[in-house]
Amino acid sequence: MIDVFVYVVVLNLAIQYLPAVISETFTLSLLTAVLLKVVLEAVLLLKGIVLARLRGATTRAARTTSALMLWVVAAGSKLVVLWLIDVIFGGSVSLGGFVPVTLLVIALLVSRAAVRRLLYGAADPD
Repeated sequence: MIDVFVYVVVLNLAIQYLPAVISETFTLSLLTAVLLKVVLEAVLLLKGIVLARLRGATTRAARTTSALMLWVVAAGSKLVVLWLIDVIFGGSVSLGGFVPVTLLVIALLVSRAAVRRLLYGAADPD
């Protein structure tokens, strides 16, 4: 729940200061934050699986394939976020394009980590 509040704050700051990021209402920004939370958790889970596969790779081909998969997950997740926002909210919410959504995701993850560190100390509860 704390993550969603952090995402709402960061998202609304982006809406206020970045002209490419638009949400027509606070309710839509709250729903967008929930959607971002779900998608980013799924992406982090998938990234962890791919990283484990990369670390366990013993051949050059396996390492190359895993590294390529990691890149696809990293870049593809931003495209999935943009697509989901468009499908679910239509023109009522816009996160800009690939670069703004990438910067937004980075800001969300950094802010989440900072708040968790502030609340829980050095140990992350995940």
